[in-house]
Amino acid sequence: MKLITAIVRPEKLDAIREGLEAYGVQGLTVSSASGYGRQRGYTEVYRGAEYSVDLLPKLRIEVLASDAQADDILDVIITTSNTGRAGDGKAWTVEVQEAVRVRTGERGAAAL
Repeated sequence: MKLITAIVRPEKLDAIREGLEAYGVQGLTVSSASGYGRQRGYTEVYRGAEYSVDLLPKLRIEVLASDAQADDILDVIITTSNTGRAGDGKAWTVEVQEAVRVRTGERGAAAL
């Protein structure tokens, strides 16, 4: 099993969800995040004063998947979140040793 994690632009959430649902993903977790990469934030002028915004709003999306589906799910996330501009985000996978469905106690692939 693999945990697929992606940090993406907030406005791309609907496109990513639709792509994952079309692929057949049954569940995901979305969390708010803040950060920056190569774009390093931006400066903004408000009422004559200049403010530096260092941490940009992002979303963290996590999907637990079987080894066979992980690469395809990662590809869906990448293609649906790509704008071609700096700040599109990052995505990665991590090996998961064990998963347990809390309600039923099912373990391993049955817990997905």
